[in-house]
Amino acid sequence: MTQGIDWRGILLSTHIARAASQPMEELPAALLVPGHGIEGDRYATGSGTYSHKPHADRQCTLIEVETLEALRRDHGLELAPHESRRNLTVRGVPLNHLVGQHFRVGEVVLFGGRLNVPCQYLDDLLGRKLFKPLTNRSGLNCRIIQGGTIRPGDVIQPA
Repeated sequence: MTQGIDWRGILLSTHIARAASQPMEELPAALLVPGHGIEGDRYATGSGTYSHKPHADRQCTLIEVETLEALRRDHGLELAPHESRRNLTVRGVPLNHLVGQHFRVGEVVLFGGRLNVPCQYLDDLLGRKLFKPLTNRSGLNCRIIQGGTIRPGDVIQPA
């Protein structure tokens, strides 16, 4: 139970970028390494846009597919999971309620460190005005507590 909310979600996709500004690539499985990040991802290798500002809660990022659907419905903006620049796209997971909480993605345990904030960088990279529509819905930055391999279809639930 997370803050009195009973929930259960699913992992839809996992993406990494090997270096800053490089396209995100979808993975059939991903290895999450505690204290480090997702194997092969720009932030795990220190080559991300914000790697010069390291933070323990930037080891893995999540976004709700419901946010992507709301962008389309409410703002007429298309944003595919890989374009969000977040590592994990999920369904049925109350990300804003997971700040300060532990939760499982398959065999992995994550800690919701802080909400992700939209940035001008994404607008510039994609050539779309996403900053304002993503405010308060830009995802969750997490710390990897217990590592392992995750795959689309894995259940996400409170730890």
